[in-house]
Amino acid sequence: MNEKAMVVDTLTHINSSLEHYGSMIAQTQNQKLRQTLIQARNASEVSQYELYDMAKQHGYYHPAQAATKEEIQEVRSLFEGKSMLS
Repeated sequence: MNEKAMVVDTLTHINSSLEHYGSMIAQTQNQKLRQTLIQARNASEVSQYELYDMAKQHGYYHPAQAATKEEIQEVRSLFEGKSMLS
C-alpha cells in the first residue's frame, strides 16, 4: 500500500470516528464519560486536521473551491431565524 492510500484510509477512519464520537457524546449522561469522549473527539479533530494538512501539502488531497460571498449568504439565509428546537 502506498503512502497516499494510507493517508486517505486513515483520514476516512478518523472522519468516521468523529461522527461516532458526536453520536456517543449526545447520548451520554455520565459527565465523566462525556468529558472523556469530548477530549478523545478533540484529539481526533487535531489529528484529522494535521493529516489533512499533510495530505494537501503532498498533493494527495485538493480541497473544493472556496464558496463565494453570495453562496455563503444563501446558506446563511436558510438558517437565519430558525431554532434547532422548533
